[in-house]
Amino acid sequence: MPDAWAGLPAGSWVLAAAVVGLLVGSFLNVLILRLPVMLERAWHHEAHTTLHPENAPQAAETFNLLHPRSRCGCCGHTLPWWENIPVLSWLMLRGECSSCGTRISARYPLVELLTAGLTAATIWLHGATPWALGLVVLLWGLIALAFIDYDTTLLPDGITLPLLWLGLLLHASLDPAFLPQAIWGAAIGYASLWSIYQAFKLLTGKEGMGYGDFKLFAALGAWFGALALLPIILLSAVAGAAIGIALQFSGLAERGKPIPFGPFLATAGLIMLLLGPQRLIAWVLPGGA
Repeated sequence: MPDAWAGLPAGSWVLAAAVVGLLVGSFLNVLILRLPVMLERAWHHEAHTTLHPENAPQAAETFNLLHPRSRCGCCGHTLPWWENIPVLSWLMLRGECSSCGTRISARYPLVELLTAGLTAATIWLHGATPWALGLVVLLWGLIALAFIDYDTTLLPDGITLPLLWLGLLLHASLDPAFLPQAIWGAAIGYASLWSIYQAFKLLTGKEGMGYGDFKLFAALGAWFGALALLPIILLSAVAGAAIGIALQFSGLAERGKPIPFGPFLATAGLIMLLLGPQRLIAWVLPGGA
């Protein structure tokens, strides 16, 4: 870090982190909405090309994270830049499309504020260090994964696997002594949920979770080590059971409809990120931190 930057007061770093978090939160809204659609289109194209190679599909409109520009899902109104300012635009528009008046989900500013708050909290707790910057990237990935899985029951490899490798690479470069713990964390994280999945499928004939859950748990193991896996899975299970029961009794969830596990794993990972693995490991495994 340049000496001039290192001399900045801590509050300046936290404020800058909050602003960056708002901007990234706006991007995460796009990622959460578009990545599942991009994956589904790619799967359909691949399946069609494999099954009917003689009948190539028509070229569709370019659809990715950058194109087309953001627009109203009801009337197709393309949003100018002043309607894309994080949080402020939603407030100025009073949560409605300026063209057709359709309500704009409050989740958009909530994701932006959540990302800004957690980014600022991470820098405040861990300082403006290379490790803290890595943690910020991790929390952005966890936020995206939580909402994508909640919406679609998908945990895309394009997010889970880079997070896993980033955790291992950061430990290799910043804390080589911890790297064996990180490698074991990734291996045990994947193998443990895979084993539970196979046992549940053998006993019930049903799939209790998806492979994306294994990869996300492995990524968290790579970041926080093998000893952190038990606190993470306990936090995930308790949160999942409590929220699942509440949703069932409130009528907000259909009885028998599966509830994605990814958001609870991501939430546990965020708690681990903010509080630090040593504290939670010592709570669950006294003397293990």
